[in-house]
Amino acid sequence: MADTALHETQESPAAGKRWWQRPEVRAIFIIWLILTIIGEALAWVPAWLMGTSASEQMDEIKQTMTAFTAFAAPVATLVWAAMIYSLAKWRYKGDTPPPDDAPGFTTNTPSIMLWVIASGVLTMIVFIWGLLKIAAIPAAGALALTSTNAGPPIEIQVTGNQWVWNFTYPELGNIQSDVLYLPVDRTAVFNVTSVDVIHSFWIVEMGVKVDANPGEIAKTQVLSHSLGTYDVRCAELCGLFHGAMETQAKVVTQAEFDAWAADEGAFVPVGPVAAEGGE
Repeated sequence: MADTALHETQESPAAGKRWWQRPEVRAIFIIWLILTIIGEALAWVPAWLMGTSASEQMDEIKQTMTAFTAFAAPVATLVWAAMIYSLAKWRYKGDTPPPDDAPGFTTNTPSIMLWVIASGVLTMIVFIWGLLKIAAIPAAGALALTSTNAGPPIEIQVTGNQWVWNFTYPELGNIQSDVLYLPVDRTAVFNVTSVDVIHSFWIVEMGVKVDANPGEIAKTQVLSHSLGTYDVRCAELCGLFHGAMETQAKVVTQAEFDAWAADEGAFVPVGPVAAEGGE
């Protein structure tokens, strides 16, 4: 009887209160609100850490990263808020080992339903966003991305071999270079392949990354909008000097591109790519 009376006395502060009126729920909510405001205010940081954007594709990738961070912030901060409150208020502080029997857990149907519905809505937003982005990707070489000031798309054959990149321009008499030259505001369509092992063609600041497989051609494209020099790397472990398989992508004006093409007209590459060019 005494135990029953003690139990009722201990539970009395919460008696008659709904779950959202409990002090721990209010405290967790306040922590969650503060963290969510901070998280939403800093939602741009992950995209900023991705560095310079030199193409429309990279712009869209960074926009997606910012949006997904904003969507995820309230969920992540709810977990953090519960953890912070638990560590601050519910951790055991005694000098002796804690008792074997901890307080029992109880469920709350409204809370569970709210969590499930909110998570489901966020999941559907992300899912629909992804479908729309995929549907918006035009087929390379068909409906290429264009700018209002752009000329027709330029086709470039990209060939990876241990451990260099080679770029061939069929429309310019098959001139070749180990540095990628692109005219600004003009779509470039890439036909990517390899002559030995699997590589991955990655223009870092343009958001372009596609596997280069031996005997196969993968198509992708980019519309660069910023003049400058950008990194081209291999993103697939391809052998001993994989880390050195780097070159540059130079985005230049159309006049500069035409002048470079004229200067490179007599270029004859050496190695397996030269043999392919002669076929």
